[in-house]
Amino acid sequence: MQSVAAALTMVRGDAFFLKAWLRHYGETLGRENCYIVNHGRGGDVADLAEGCNIIGIPGDPHPNFDMKRWRMLNNLVQGLRCYYTHVVVGDVDELVVVDPAHGGSLLDYLKEARPKRILTPLGLEVIHRTDIEDTPISGPILGPRRHVRLAPHYSKPCVISHGAKIARGGHFTQYEHLIAPDELYLFHLKFCDFSNYTATMNARNKVTEEVGTGIQDTAIGRHWFAEARGEDREVFDAFTRLPMQDGFDLSWVRKRMKRSWAPRGETGFHAFKRPDYDGQYLLPDRFVGVI
Repeated sequence: MQSVAAALTMVRGDAFFLKAWLRHYGETLGRENCYIVNHGRGGDVADLAEGCNIIGIPGDPHPNFDMKRWRMLNNLVQGLRCYYTHVVVGDVDELVVVDPAHGGSLLDYLKEARPKRILTPLGLEVIHRTDIEDTPISGPILGPRRHVRLAPHYSKPCVISHGAKIARGGHFTQYEHLIAPDELYLFHLKFCDFSNYTATMNARNKVTEEVGTGIQDTAIGRHWFAEARGEDREVFDAFTRLPMQDGFDLSWVRKRMKRSWAPRGETGFHAFKRPDYDGQYLLPDRFVGVI
């Protein structure tokens, strides 16, 4: 049994993303090293995640959902670090990938990675080009979906082997160094499939309805609220209008991250600037089937 790396997430329903998460981390790290907080103790999550370490918690709606969630995940990460060198933590629709050009699996990579640090993969959002990608997703996502856009918001410090505190949402830590290896990416899957997006947003809108408070009165991401959702079809139509960029050399993004790295006010957290980038990229063939 390996003690190099564990993966940790929290989920309620979201079978589409959980299947991808289990396929990715379960296969490379081993299900016995995957830890899933089952929010609401859903039987569907328990069935899909058989062989993983499942932590069931109450599913009552709460206006400080995100705050409570990340307080718990912080503590779980530090507890797991007593037994693992690295802990990969994040939402169920976020997967950390080693560039196939580098060679080896994520576990192979982390076996060689120096500990006592925090690694920040470059965030890429997988987008469903509904005008040209009509193959349903029934297994791996990269293949049926080949287009991504830069997502600085998802360049998260999520590979943890240091005791620094993680901010709500997982976007910042109190680790003062930015380590963003060229070969690490975080693929965010929220927009990878139009049909699943609609179903997921319907479910999240229902959760905020049950909470019964507005965007300004909660610690829940505003994207969970119906009034911030927008029209689903227009969201995906906008992807078709993003300018196509040549190649796949993204070293310039990491350089900008490093140049803008600075303390985040007086919070003790550190961050880089996260501008919106207007463009999309076609993933090279080597990424097909990676997730």
